[in-house]
Amino acid sequence: MQVQHHNAHLPHSVKAQVARLVLQANLAYGESNNQESSYVQRLKERQACREHLGQALSLDADNAAALGLLGRVELDDGHLEKAYALFNASLNQHPGQAQQYCNLGYWALKSERPAQAEAYFVQALEYDRQSSAAFCGVAHAKRLQGQFDVAYLHYRKLLQTGSEWGSIYSGMLTCARHLQVHRADSDLAQDAIALLRHEGLPHQEIGRFVGAIIQQQYDLDNPSSQVMLDAAAEDELLILALQKTLMPNAAVEELVSLLRRAVMAEVAHTATLRDELQPLCLAIALYAERSGFAIAAEDDEERLASTINESLSAQLAMGDPQDALTGSLMVSAMYGALFHQRFAVQLGAWNLMDWPLGLQPVLSTSYYSRAEEEAIKQNFDEKAEELCLEKADVPQAWPSWSKLAYRTETSLRTVMAQELDLNTEHLPTTLRVMVCGAQSGQRALELAQYLDDVEVIAVDESLANIAKGTRMAQKLNIGNIVFWPWSIAQRFVADGHQVHWIDIGRLPSAALTQLSLAALINSASNSGAIVHLHTAIDEQTPGDKQIRRLIHEHNLQPGRTSLRQLRRMVLANRQDALWTDLLQDENFYSLGGCRDRWFRAQDSRQLEETLALLSNEVEWKLVKARDEDGHSLATGPVQRQIQAEVLGSEVQSLMGQNLSVYFQRRR
Repeated sequence: MQVQHHNAHLPHSVKAQVARLVLQANLAYGESNNQESSYVQRLKERQACREHLGQALSLDADNAAALGLLGRVELDDGHLEKAYALFNASLNQHPGQAQQYCNLGYWALKSERPAQAEAYFVQALEYDRQSSAAFCGVAHAKRLQGQFDVAYLHYRKLLQTGSEWGSIYSGMLTCARHLQVHRADSDLAQDAIALLRHEGLPHQEIGRFVGAIIQQQYDLDNPSSQVMLDAAAEDELLILALQKTLMPNAAVEELVSLLRRAVMAEVAHTATLRDELQPLCLAIALYAERSGFAIAAEDDEERLASTINESLSAQLAMGDPQDALTGSLMVSAMYGALFHQRFAVQLGAWNLMDWPLGLQPVLSTSYYSRAEEEAIKQNFDEKAEELCLEKADVPQAWPSWSKLAYRTETSLRTVMAQELDLNTEHLPTTLRVMVCGAQSGQRALELAQYLDDVEVIAVDESLANIAKGTRMAQKLNIGNIVFWPWSIAQRFVADGHQVHWIDIGRLPSAALTQLSLAALINSASNSGAIVHLHTAIDEQTPGDKQIRRLIHEHNLQPGRTSLRQLRRMVLANRQDALWTDLLQDENFYSLGGCRDRWFRAQDSRQLEETLALLSNEVEWKLVKARDEDGHSLATGPVQRQIQAEVLGSEVQSLMGQNLSVYFQRRR
């Protein structure tokens, strides 16, 4: 009561000055969260916010608004205990603030206490029923508790009421990945359209969700169902899905195959591609490219596609104008990459922007991007391995992605301090990160983009992935990253260079006989370095093992024909339980994914040797462990499990548990 009495009798001039300072602090805080500003500028605004609040609290130490905002700043900076104390101090001065209960909810989320967070957000809503921030907080808390259906409906309600925050779309997309769709639902279809329309989302992550909606919408489980070509050509969800995702769904793949065949049949009959069918044709072409042309065609379709390609060669040789080529190019691109055709060189006479706007995405992926990646490959000795291959058999980059996941820009130092509770004072200005097994480089590029104090070395076994990653880095103007094959990474480390963070993605295959991942880590890491890896190995379904046996028995080669034949065998027997898990894996729906898992399977010995290295507690310390849902685990039991496994205990094996573990080098 004394504090409240003292505050009530502050001079009006002081009250006014405090109010101005708090207002200025709020404005600075808002700018510090403006994603359009640079990270450095946002840090300056955050510091200005702190200074304004410091002045305000020096005049009125118990100002509830200033205490609450300072708590938010401390929370954003990872100082959880300070933030918690400040939020409660604000509530002590002014009970019943919805904002402070909302802040406490976000504090609990950051403290990995989603149930407690939900309780705080519900309390905030009791004081302010219209608080979108609190309602969104409930959605986040439900999602982190695994209640994806409930969280999804909360996100939908927020969008319906006009909230357009990026975190809402991102949260909704995350929930959609976990939803099971059992019946046709127009609301779900509209949700999917909204997510696919929203730029900046990693649409590749909701292929399963969208595919399930389309499966129900077209009743694909019913052998008697019929799909009308004109209706499909006007289906916005189908068009967007083909343009932006790869759907791991055998029934949807069959639908795409039937639609492609129907388009080709009409073109063969009328010798023209109707305007109404062009969007669908272009979407199928993009989808076929994304799958590495995994969807097999019947012999008559292949013959017709070959005839169209011969006609295009003749037209280009005769100097026909672009308008006369566009329809044939659209149809051709549904069956094979334009870069692989005989007329490819002549297409290079035009720039991408010279073509009609609707055709540009297909030409970009099917011709121009492939040409850029081929030029990048010429810089590496590994290109020699591709010279004897047929064009269609040259490996394609996988995974296929188009958008980086959204991340708030920060620094690796901040991540190490906040997430791993490590002292970062001794670290240099620029930290070097090595991503081993980067595949097409999405994670490596995300690290390079949202961490402002790193240079990233992305290492991969696939030359196609290296070329794609390099091209995407150039396209996105990300200059602090390089993509290398293992041979260059090994030389780099052998020359004495070291790194501060090693992130292990896809493990090397047994084909890399001269590579030891454990030895590379041992040589590349210095005192304080972090190694992050997962303890599970993908691609180990019963179907995968059976196919590898067939490959070994029949000495099959990783060309397009063999890969398509193997896929066709699986699809023809998809009711057999042997193939169930394989058919659920999105890698199966791309020739690049099939080639990796069947002909370049991850070598489990590399993981065993790496865990054996990291289990040495004299040299390494386990600093964090998470389960597959992202929840933190006590490190002691995990460390004991690693030790038991190294000593030969199969009962306590970490292999296959899909934990995310972080080790720090002690010396």
